[in-house]
Amino acid sequence: MSLAVLKSRALAGMQAPQVTVEVHLANGLPSFTIVGLPETEVKESKDRVRAALQNARFEFPSKRITVNLAPADLPKESGRFDLPIALGILAASEQMPGTDLDQYEFAGELSLSGALRPVRGALAMTCAMHNDAAGISRSFILPRENADEAALVSQARIFPADSLLQVCAHFAALDAESKLVRHRPSVRQAPAEHPDFSDVKGQLLPKRALEIAAAGGHSVLLVGPPGTGKSMLAARFAGILPAMTDAEALEAAAVQSLAGSFASERWKRRAYRAPHHTASAVALVGGGGNPRPGEISLAHHGVLFLDELAEFDRKVLEVLREPLESGRITISRAARQAEFPARFQLIAAMNPCPCGFLGHPLRPCRCTPDQVTRYQGKISGPLLDRIDMQIQVGALTPQELLTQAAGEPSADIARRVGQASTIQRDRQGHDNNRLSAASIDLHCTPDEAGQQLLQHTMQRLNWSARACHRTLKIARTIADLAQAPSVHKAHVAEAIQYRRALKAE
Repeated sequence: MSLAVLKSRALAGMQAPQVTVEVHLANGLPSFTIVGLPETEVKESKDRVRAALQNARFEFPSKRITVNLAPADLPKESGRFDLPIALGILAASEQMPGTDLDQYEFAGELSLSGALRPVRGALAMTCAMHNDAAGISRSFILPRENADEAALVSQARIFPADSLLQVCAHFAALDAESKLVRHRPSVRQAPAEHPDFSDVKGQLLPKRALEIAAAGGHSVLLVGPPGTGKSMLAARFAGILPAMTDAEALEAAAVQSLAGSFASERWKRRAYRAPHHTASAVALVGGGGNPRPGEISLAHHGVLFLDELAEFDRKVLEVLREPLESGRITISRAARQAEFPARFQLIAAMNPCPCGFLGHPLRPCRCTPDQVTRYQGKISGPLLDRIDMQIQVGALTPQELLTQAAGEPSADIARRVGQASTIQRDRQGHDNNRLSAASIDLHCTPDEAGQQLLQHTMQRLNWSARACHRTLKIARTIADLAQAPSVHKAHVAEAIQYRRALKAE
């Protein structure tokens, strides 16, 4: 047999389209050619495969070897095709049986010794294999380091291997002991270790706002002088978020798998991403010649903390507008397009002015009104309108700082947040921040007194329709924390005070 056909997977954003690896041996001058739009990493597989076969004591055919990666118009990258190419050469040269190859899919990078090295995107490939529209049930052979990750898809049949020889022995079927063993999931949820809210003294208003934000999935902007505890509060926020569902954990793990950053000990642990203010727009949203997820996608179902928000380049911040609304980001390039999920919870912090001490009770501000206006103007109105809660974090006096008792522990706050989150999931299937306009009318309409208060506030502060809707969502979350069946005036009044826009005066 001079032709062997195997199945593998490429990566295109969150998708993992199937790739057919065709290996043909022909007479003629010895050569090794790979076609099918391979990138540099795939072209280099020729040398890895040759050395791996020779060091595994196989004969490398002295023939004209042609490897076709179909479809031809889909770019192929990384070393994931090393294993199927090597197996195809062995099957085409009849050094191993090729009768059962169509029952499997393969991915793995080969070392020169024939050992298998892990590849990124194993979870995305396994999900795609399981959800393949063709409905053909196949098993997946891949490096052992990727087995726990791929086995998160519980219905998939995963067979891990350490080397090329182990895979060949599996198909040779010399004895039962030579067969690869199906991998069983061994991922265990490790207890998350987050700083505790009890460390933060005072700051009752910001703590209450973060509790509401955690319960309803709302975004928050913390504004205050340096040293008031904005970063401390944000670092503790992930510790009070409700537990992740299996579906959320699988989505988040799939994104991390694409970036090669998945770790089994972080299973079902919400991501906490805090990029530096020098980060570029591509670093935040993702991109590149072969698009990869950025910080907002790596924070999917987790927290994106942007400290010193006003120090970010304005053009960088503007890329957050669409993901805050839609929960997805589409990266378009001349040759390809990729879409990544980006349902993150934004926590941002900034100083009120360039010197930082505007509104400080003890240290006077040195900035002119014009400087303050320009500084706060770095945050555009449309972006600020999309941030649900804008909280002033005041400075504590030395006496308050030294005499205040420890605050409420995170465990108590998390318990209330979990109860409110359960109410929301039972009522509408998701958190309040994702309510549509029709659902807002159904679930968030306040009583008559609350409607009058909200109407008066909108007229006085010139709020947009988006600001009105976001205030109603916050009021609904406040009612859920109080386990109230409907939204009342008190809930609306509290929600209104959490949308205090930046002011230069």
